[in-house]
Amino acid sequence: MSTDGETKAGAASDISKEYTHGEIMVVMTALMLVMLLAALDQTIVATALPRIATDLHGLNKLSWVATAYLLTSAISTPIYGKISDLFGRKKIFQSAIIIFLVGSMLCGISQSMNQLVAARALQGIGAGGLMSLVLAIVGDIIPPRQRGKYMGYFGGVFVVSSVAGPLLGGFLTDSLSWRWIFFVNVPLGILALSAVASRLHLPVYKKHHYIDYIGAALLSVSSVCLLLATVWGGTTYAWASSQIIGLLSAGGLLAIAFALWERRAPEPIIPPILFRNSIFTVSVILSLLSGIAMFAAILYIPEYQQIVRGYSPTQSGLMTMPLVIGLMITSIASGRLITKYGRYRAFPIIGTLVLTFGLWLFSHITLTTSEWTIGAWMVVVGAGLGCFMQVMTLAVQNAVEREHLGTATSTATFFRSLGSSFGGAIFGAILTSRLAHHLSQVLPSQVASSSLSKSIQAGGTATIHNLPPTVTAKVLQAFALSFHDMFLFVIPIALLTFVVSLFLKEVPLRGSGADKQPVLE
Repeated sequence: MSTDGETKAGAASDISKEYTHGEIMVVMTALMLVMLLAALDQTIVATALPRIATDLHGLNKLSWVATAYLLTSAISTPIYGKISDLFGRKKIFQSAIIIFLVGSMLCGISQSMNQLVAARALQGIGAGGLMSLVLAIVGDIIPPRQRGKYMGYFGGVFVVSSVAGPLLGGFLTDSLSWRWIFFVNVPLGILALSAVASRLHLPVYKKHHYIDYIGAALLSVSSVCLLLATVWGGTTYAWASSQIIGLLSAGGLLAIAFALWERRAPEPIIPPILFRNSIFTVSVILSLLSGIAMFAAILYIPEYQQIVRGYSPTQSGLMTMPLVIGLMITSIASGRLITKYGRYRAFPIIGTLVLTFGLWLFSHITLTTSEWTIGAWMVVVGAGLGCFMQVMTLAVQNAVEREHLGTATSTATFFRSLGSSFGGAIFGAILTSRLAHHLSQVLPSQVASSSLSKSIQAGGTATIHNLPPTVTAKVLQAFALSFHDMFLFVIPIALLTFVVSLFLKEVPLRGSGADKQPVLE
């Protein structure tokens, strides 16, 4: 039976109807709004955390406000992709929006830190569906040949959310209350939900389904172990501690168990047959590596500005606009060129090279590098990211059967999320290590530098500005050198991403929904 505007479709059906450009833009506006809400909630909370800790008397649980959202959104992403392939995209997408909005409301009315953490976990469960199913729905309603010019907008949404999050979070917290960083989601989410309900019409596939509960459990627990290791490593626990080694070991063993189980599951969460397709495999690896490299730019460029230049989160967000501009220009331009010529392979190759060059420029950063120079470097980094950020999703969707569209799309999104988490942990550890090294160089006493390094990690920038002026100057010099070193370490990752992009095969993009789906290689 067909419900909610969805239509029955057989396995041979590709797209339920041909959408006009006007109809596509109505749906696209709703989809971009949904993705903005999900991406924004990863960053908007940061500036409000001190106020939240004060109001709810829970400083010792503060990190879990962000961690709970990260964990549940990451582990639910591939699961949403699979169940949407089984039961129809629209219903599952609407359910994810509702879960996200309920979680947002519960966050806003939380009266204790435990309540807030639990509500953030629920919100993350909804967000995992938003992030992955938005891109899968684009694959449902827009033919691959036309998809490039629309997909480019989503790269801009992602980066805009990274920059706008601290700005909006600070404004709402100072002007109204930290609770409004959650309440603001509700009217926007309802607007998007209404547009999806009335304007989005997708096929529903009718067949008997088997839910792979064991596979879902193995994937979830493995992801939690690996993500907790990246969140806690170098902060809560030392990287060489038994806790972190235990989490990494457990995560790795469970990942192997998941891979072995998926080979025998009747309807696996991530079908092993997908990895026989070289385009899917290369795109997933590219998503992982690009997530690692991308996080270095999006997170640590603003951190340099806040620590070394003394900017507020709001100011550093505004100063990151050149990166957004560079990304938006190349993202939209590359999408239109892909649509015009029906080919995509050149853009990851060009983009990863440009990104590598931009990161090499940032490896020359010093205490006195001008803002104009840093802005120009950010344009280069943004241009590189914009060339290829969404191309992997497009390549994956063009290469797999329609029955695997949601699973393939969410898997690529999942690996990019893992890459971002690993990137934050890896480069954070490098920055901390190099800071301790450079402090020992600029300060006369090794004991004093070690003690100061630990104090800065615990107290942040406030500790630096409370030091005597002569010591502050040396500490800032040590930080500048540490950022210089960290960007040097990012370059090999970016080069590896370039090498992997050379293995991405070119399959001409299909022109319409009536075109035959490609066969797995």
